[in-house]
Amino acid sequence: MKLAPTPDMPAYYARRAAEYENIYAKPERQADLRAIEAALPAEFTGRRVLELACGTGWWTAHGARDAGQWLATDLNPEPLTIARSKQMPACVQFAIGDAYAPPIGNFDAILAGFWCSHVPNQRLLSWLQGLHAMLPTGARLVFLDNLFVAGSSTPLSRCDDVGNTYQQRQLSDGSRHEVLKNFPQRKEAVALLGPRATDVRWEAHVHYWVLSYALV
Repeated sequence: MKLAPTPDMPAYYARRAAEYENIYAKPERQADLRAIEAALPAEFTGRRVLELACGTGWWTAHGARDAGQWLATDLNPEPLTIARSKQMPACVQFAIGDAYAPPIGNFDAILAGFWCSHVPNQRLLSWLQGLHAMLPTGARLVFLDNLFVAGSSTPLSRCDDVGNTYQQRQLSDGSRHEVLKNFPQRKEAVALLGPRATDVRWEAHVHYWVLSYALV
């Protein structure tokens, strides 16, 4: 089986779109998922939200329930087609957008689900600083992602010179792909937030973490 090159992450996720949500069917993850889904809407009540790397819209449907405005973006049209086919809160709009170059708008909140773990360590600080620079005082940012759990998570295949970790993943068509996937701990993540971050909340479930904070 052919191994796809690491830099081709957009192509991997475009190819994976139709089977992406299979990951949410794992029995051992259901309690975590229901807890996060229930808590997420309160983070964005009445807010003007930019969602980065929304994928198939799984978290859009939950997070946007009580929002004022919601723009969900993804680089690939394939997952957006799936997201657009779902019933969404009335405030939701979709658009093609690059999480590394987010659209400028009158946003006061950001959601990025299962994206931060794919940002290389060497780019993470500058990416966060760019997000902070586009947001006003009082804005809220929420990131959610995976914790590594042996037996449930895909095993790590290697670690590079700057600490990025990788997984070998296989899609239903038989193709194999090397995917950058980092698993930061609370101390590492909070250390990157900088002096504008306040009301920092880190919630660790069994399989997932949620990081939420406001800007001053």
